[in-house]
Amino acid sequence: MNKPSATFSRSFYELLSSMRFAISLLSVLAIASIIGTVLKQNEPYANYIIQFGQYWFNVFKWLGLYDVYHSPWFVVILSFLVLSTSTCIYRNLPSMLREMRSYREHATEQSLRHFQHYAEFARQGNPAPTLMQYLDVQGYKYKQQADGATLLLAAKRGSANRLGYILTHSAIVLICIGGLIDSNIPLKLEQAFNIKHIETRDIPESQVPAISRLAPGNLSFRGNVTIPEGTSADVVFLNIGDGYMVQDLPFKIGLDKFHIEHYTTGQPKSFASDIVIIDKKTGLPLLKHTITVNHPLTYDGIAIYQASFGDGGTHLNMDGWNLFDRTGVSFPVTGAIHDESKLAADDTEYTVEFTDFRPFNIESMGDQGEPVHDTRAVIGGNAVADHKDLHNIGPSFQYKIRNPDGQAKEYSNYMLPVLIDKRWYMLSGMREAPNEPFHYIRFPLDPDRTLAGFMRLRGALLDAKLYPEIAQRFAKSAIPDSNPEAQAKLADSTVKVLGIFAKGGYKALSDFIESRIPAAERDKAAQTYLKILELSAFEAYNITQARANQPAPKMDDETGWFIRDSLNSFSDIFFYGAPVYLQLANYDEVQATGLQLTRSPGKNIVYGGSALLVLGVFAMFFIRERRLWLLIKPDQVLFAMSSNRKTLDFENEFTQHQQHIAEIVKET
Repeated sequence: MNKPSATFSRSFYELLSSMRFAISLLSVLAIASIIGTVLKQNEPYANYIIQFGQYWFNVFKWLGLYDVYHSPWFVVILSFLVLSTSTCIYRNLPSMLREMRSYREHATEQSLRHFQHYAEFARQGNPAPTLMQYLDVQGYKYKQQADGATLLLAAKRGSANRLGYILTHSAIVLICIGGLIDSNIPLKLEQAFNIKHIETRDIPESQVPAISRLAPGNLSFRGNVTIPEGTSADVVFLNIGDGYMVQDLPFKIGLDKFHIEHYTTGQPKSFASDIVIIDKKTGLPLLKHTITVNHPLTYDGIAIYQASFGDGGTHLNMDGWNLFDRTGVSFPVTGAIHDESKLAADDTEYTVEFTDFRPFNIESMGDQGEPVHDTRAVIGGNAVADHKDLHNIGPSFQYKIRNPDGQAKEYSNYMLPVLIDKRWYMLSGMREAPNEPFHYIRFPLDPDRTLAGFMRLRGALLDAKLYPEIAQRFAKSAIPDSNPEAQAKLADSTVKVLGIFAKGGYKALSDFIESRIPAAERDKAAQTYLKILELSAFEAYNITQARANQPAPKMDDETGWFIRDSLNSFSDIFFYGAPVYLQLANYDEVQATGLQLTRSPGKNIVYGGSALLVLGVFAMFFIRERRLWLLIKPDQVLFAMSSNRKTLDFENEFTQHQQHIAEIVKET
């Protein structure tokens, strides 16, 4: 009954001490470490889905590549390497230590004659004292073994070479133990037994339940926290799987001031945080320090790194423009980044979620000085070519507009106008999913560099009650009064065209032409309708300018382009996805620092193991063991030599010793 058990134990023992198996595991760890370095770890799952797509996301998730260093298979490999390498050390250390201490002074003449590197010399005098002196000079330690008239000198040098094997194996054990400590096995066990589980809801930190919170004494962690200026935090957030956990800290971190420097183009040059460590019980400051990138602060065993920066709740003052009302008048809107506001339009209440603010935007500039938004399309197909001339075009803010059904679209609006093809526009980007590029709509500015002109014209194009006046003015300008019948007919056609255009822009006009006009006549009809639309829009612009007590527009190229751009933008608002455009008027910026806090007790163990590994590799490759025997007989001297590695240097050394020993024997 015990025989199979003994066989299994012996096989398992051999597996543990197998060098090939250990090397295979080390290779797997090396590959895993490369993946863990190249692939950003512990990101929210949504980021990986955007990056890889659903299929590969699931594959990589199953392989545990999103948290390589804490994945079960990585921990198992580390554990097995500790057992395997420790077993190897246990088995081989005694014999290695014995071999290091041994001089092999009991070697026989017969065994020496079988050495590959062997020589013998005839003697007459007594060369023993001189040979001993020669060994001392050459750095050899030796022992004497006398047997009657025969004397054996057993010498060695470089025995520390075997320390290399001991140090490298010990280094692997230490590095793996350090990795196991930082893998936070206790937390893994708590998750496995449902003592702790991750939180997936987007709720305030104060509402996260205890089962998703970790005590300040947690063995190891790596988490992030964003702290706005003038505030403090006593927790960090650990991204785990498709959720997070809250790690309580033994102290508070306050941000007094965030510093950032920019290049002349507006790109970040350097940033730093003036932080203060605060006692949680008394509220008194314990330490003030400025941390910068690559210069962390370590306090109470926790390293605090300057990782990033962001917005801390910038206050925004905006002008809201209802894109489908007839007034053309804006209304005030206020909000703050990371906050929400309610917005009512067309008897529907929307939620505006302000997500980000950027005081600088570095964009490519065109040949005429216009900004070019690479990787971003323009609504309506007005794409802009790529350029390499980068410039800062001012602040922008991002927000989401969510309808009552919970569906949301994301927007990115610039505060300052941009010059494209020698004309000024306000740009607003829209996208339906985070993995999509922003598609931009251009709102043209009037001669006063404001949106008022376009918005008034847009309101007129939506006001059916104004169509007869527009049509009559256009008909009178196009046909002499002597032909009232033709004027009336053109006016009727103009009202019809304006009505169709107001329902869906150019697409509605195109659908009407395709459904009502024979194919052979569509091109001619389209050109006629577009001409009617453009000229009647000019009359509408005249009317709105007069009502606003503004100068009458001139019929020139500048006005013509403004009319065409306005019609393009009017057509595009049907695809904009929001009833309101928010124009940033002014802001009060609040900056925030992004800190990464880590507790890594295994780090120093890994560093120690790495130092041992360097020493061990140095010992193995640069310290060469040499063993030398001189058997001094009454009539001759036998010389034999061996090394743990046969190299050209060893061959040369053997030849040199052979020559020197021959001279010594000959001279004595």
